[in-house]
Amino acid sequence: MRTLGNILWFLIGGLEMGLAWWLAGLVMYVSIVGIPFGIQHVKIADLTLSPIGKTVVREEVAQAARGR
Repeated sequence: MRTLGNILWFLIGGLEMGLAWWLAGLVMYVSIVGIPFGIQHVKIADLTLSPIGKTVVREEVAQAARGR
């Protein structure tokens, strides 16, 4: 069901949102101050392309899950 949901999401609006976040990220890369924001925009673009089945967690929780 996740795959079907992600395909529907991608076709209905995920592609446009992903491209918009990606473009906003590129605009942020223009200045040195905006680079960290641009990196986060690109990460959000990845999430908007196929969000179903993904969970957003804090960095500490992710590192603990990886065993670091």
